[in-house]
Amino acid sequence: MKGKVYLVGAGPGDPELLTLKGRRLLGEAEVVIYDFLAHPSLLKFISPTAETIYVGKKGGDHTLPQEGINQLIIDRAQAGKNVVRLKGGDPFIFGRGGEEAEELVTAGIPFEVVPGITSAIAVPAYAGIPLTHRRYNSSVAFITGHEDPHKDQTGLAWEKLATGVETLVFLMGYKNLPRIVERLIQNGRAPQTPAALIRWGTTPQQVTVTGILADIVRLAEAAGLGPPAILVVGSVVELREHLSWFERRPLFGKQIVVTRTREQASDLVVRLENLGAHCLEFPTIRLAPPSSWEDLDQAVNSLASFDWVLFTSPNGVGAFFNRLATLGFDLRDLKGLQIGAIGPATAGALQEWKLRADLVPEKFQAEYILEALAPLGMAGKKILIPRAEQAREVLPEGLRGMGAQVLVAAAYQTLSDDSEKLPLLEKLQAGSIHCLTFTSSSTVLNFLSLFDRQEIIPRLTNVPIACIGPITAQTARDKGLTVQIIPESFTIPDLVEAIRDYYQNP
Repeated sequence: MKGKVYLVGAGPGDPELLTLKGRRLLGEAEVVIYDFLAHPSLLKFISPTAETIYVGKKGGDHTLPQEGINQLIIDRAQAGKNVVRLKGGDPFIFGRGGEEAEELVTAGIPFEVVPGITSAIAVPAYAGIPLTHRRYNSSVAFITGHEDPHKDQTGLAWEKLATGVETLVFLMGYKNLPRIVERLIQNGRAPQTPAALIRWGTTPQQVTVTGILADIVRLAEAAGLGPPAILVVGSVVELREHLSWFERRPLFGKQIVVTRTREQASDLVVRLENLGAHCLEFPTIRLAPPSSWEDLDQAVNSLASFDWVLFTSPNGVGAFFNRLATLGFDLRDLKGLQIGAIGPATAGALQEWKLRADLVPEKFQAEYILEALAPLGMAGKKILIPRAEQAREVLPEGLRGMGAQVLVAAAYQTLSDDSEKLPLLEKLQAGSIHCLTFTSSSTVLNFLSLFDRQEIIPRLTNVPIACIGPITAQTARDKGLTVQIIPESFTIPDLVEAIRDYYQNP
C-alpha cells in the first residue's frame, strides 16, 4: 500500500504559530522530513516512534538537493508510510511545495497541503509594520529575492514593480539586497522610500533595521545582519515607530538559561518567552526511576494503613500515581487518606489527577508544611512521603519529632545531564547569557557538578542568578555563587515576575 504525504507549513519561526492541523499531523506521522526554518521545539509534537529526517538548506549549503528531497518523500510514501513534509512558512509561498506536489502527482501518491502562516505577512506584523493601511496603500506584492538560478532571464518586471505596487515584500533576499535596491531605484522607486530589513522575524532573536531605500544596505551591514531576512519597502514602514510591539516586551533580547528538567521546563520557558526572552534549556538533571521500588511498592500495597500522604513536588505526584497504576491500583485506593502538597504547583499536579489537596501551606517549603501540620496533631499518625531518592530530611525528621510514623519512599531519582554543556560554555564565554535560573537546590548542585569550578565560577561573575526561593539561593551561595534575584513567593510565576522586575527596575 502507498502511504500519504502531507505538505505542512511550519509557520514563520514562532512555534505557537503552527496550525492545529499541522500539530495533529505531526503526532500521527510515521516519517517527518523537516527544514532549517522549522522551529526545533516543533519536534516535540512528533511521536517518539516516528522517523525524523533533517533536509535543511542554510545559506546555499544544501543537506540534500531538492531532487533528493523529492525522491526521499516518494520513497517513504511508496513504502506505505504516513509522511509529513514540514516546511518553514507556507509550502506554496516560495517554499517549493508546488514542485514537491507535482512530483507526488507524477508518482501517483496521494497528498494534502496544510497551509502555514507565511513569513511574508507574519514577520512584518511582528516588527510593527502592517502591510496594508487605508491611509498609506492599497496594494502589496510578495517577491522572491532569490530567483531560480537556472532561468535564462529574470521573471520580474522591475519597471512595473518599482512604481506599480505600493508595498513590496522581498523574501530570501539578503544576499541580493544591493542588487534589489539598485533595480528599484533605477526603475523609478524614490530613494527616500521607507524600508525595513527584519532578520529572524517572530523569534526572540528578531532584529529590525529601518531607514530609506537609499541607505538600507549600509544600515544592514552596520548592524551585522544576515540571512534569513525579509525586506519591506513602502510608506507603511513609517508605522513601526508607533506600532512596534514584539521587540518592546520587557525581556526581549535577554537570553536566559533554564536549568529544570526537560519535563518541567515548559511552564517556565513559556512564561519567560511570553515576555520576550530567548530561553536556553539546560536540563542539569533528568528524571529516572528510583534505584529500588521496594519502599514505594510496600506503601502502595498498604495505603489503607496511612493517615496522610505528603507530596513535595509535581515530579513526586506524577511518579507516585504512575506507579499506583502500574501496580493495578487507582484513585479509589486513596479513600480516607488526607493529602498535603508543598505548594500550588504540586497542588496543581494533583488536580490533574482529579484530586484536591487537603493542605497547602501559605509558604512553599518543608518548614511551613510542618507549621501547618502541627496544630492537627501528628502523634501516632502514619505518614507517607513519596519523593526524590535524594532530598532534604527536614520534613520527615520534623514529623517524627511530633510523634508521627513516617515512611519516605523513593518515587524517582534525578541524574546529571551534561548534553548541553559545551554550547552553554561557549555562550558564557561570549558574554551572551543574561540570566541563569535555578528552581531547586538539586539544579544548583547538578549544574556545578558538570563543570570544573575554576572554569565555571569566573564565567558567572557578571551573570545575574535567579533562584526560586531562599533554600535554593543559600545552596547557590554556599557554592560560591552570587544570587541577585529571589521572589517573595516561591513559585514559577513569581520567579518570572522577579526576573522581569530586575530588568525593568535595575
